[in-house]
Amino acid sequence: MGRLINGRWVKGSIVTSDEEGAYDRLTRTFRDYISHDHPVYKPELNRYHLYVSYACPWACRTLIYRHLKGLEDYVSVSVVHPDMLDNGWYFSTEFSGSTHDHINGFSFLREVYQWADPYVNTSVTVPILWDIKTQSIVNNESSEIIRIFNSRFDELTGNAKDYYPAVLRDEIDELNKLIYHGVNNGVYKVGFAKNQSVYDRAVKELFETLDTLEKRLETRKYLLGIVLTEADIRLIPTLLRFDLVYYVHFKCNYRRIKDYPNLHRYMKDLYQIPAIKAATNFDHIKRHYYFSHKQINPYRIVPTGPEDIF
Repeated sequence: MGRLINGRWVKGSIVTSDEEGAYDRLTRTFRDYISHDHPVYKPELNRYHLYVSYACPWACRTLIYRHLKGLEDYVSVSVVHPDMLDNGWYFSTEFSGSTHDHINGFSFLREVYQWADPYVNTSVTVPILWDIKTQSIVNNESSEIIRIFNSRFDELTGNAKDYYPAVLRDEIDELNKLIYHGVNNGVYKVGFAKNQSVYDRAVKELFETLDTLEKRLETRKYLLGIVLTEADIRLIPTLLRFDLVYYVHFKCNYRRIKDYPNLHRYMKDLYQIPAIKAATNFDHIKRHYYFSHKQINPYRIVPTGPEDIF
C-alpha cells in the first residue's frame, strides 16, 4: 500500500487517522463533471473509461449505475486485481474477473494518476472516470460519478431513468448523509479504529444506524417506498459485504445483516436486480479485504465462510 506525494509513490499504510485514533477518510482529488455545457468534458460515445475494483463498495456503485443506465457501450471498463499490496492496485488477469488496463496499458493504477498529473498528491483509489480524448481524470469521487451517469448521457442512450428525481432529492440527500456516516464509512471507522474508545463509539453509531434502517424498511420495499433510488444504490454494496467480510474482519460482529429481518429481505431483493448482481463479485471481495489489510490480518488467511449470506 502507499500513496502519491508530489507524483512519487511512497509505500506505507493508506489508513489515515485523526488525533484520537479515529479513521479519517481523505477527500478525493479530481472533482470535475461531464456536461454539454462543460468547456472540455462533453458526453460522447467511447470517450470515457472507468477504472474499478469489484472488491470496492464505492466503485461498485458506479458499475451498478453503468448497467442501470445502459452505458455499457458508451463507457468502457478495466478491473484491477483484488490484491492491494506494496504497489497499490494493479492490473493482472491472474485472478478471474480482473483485467489488463485496456486503454493505457499501465501495470499499476497509480500510473493513471501520474499520467493525469505528474506532481499529484493523492491516495490511489477506485473508481476513476478517465477521459480518453484528453488523457486526463475527470473524477474519482464515486458519489459524483454516479450523478454524472444518472443524467449526463441520457440524450445519447435514450435511457431517461432517474434515480435522483427532483421530488425526492431532499429525502435522498438526508438518507445519503445518514448512510454514509453510519454505514458506508461507518464500517471503516470500526475496522480501522486504533483504540478501544474510538472503536466503541464507531460500532455504536454503526448499529444504531442499521437499527434505524431496519425500522424504516418495516413498511417500505426500498428506502423511499416502491421506487429504487440513489440512496438504495449507495447502501447495497456495503450490505452485501457486511456478513462476508465486515462482520469478522472489521469487528462489526454485534449482529449480522442476516439477523435483521427487514434489512436481510431488502438485501436479497436488491441482489436480484441484474445490475447489482453483475457488479458483485464475492471472490474479489473476500480476497481483497482479508489479503490486503496486513495490519488487521497479518497472515493473510482468507476464511472459507460464511456458507451463505442470504
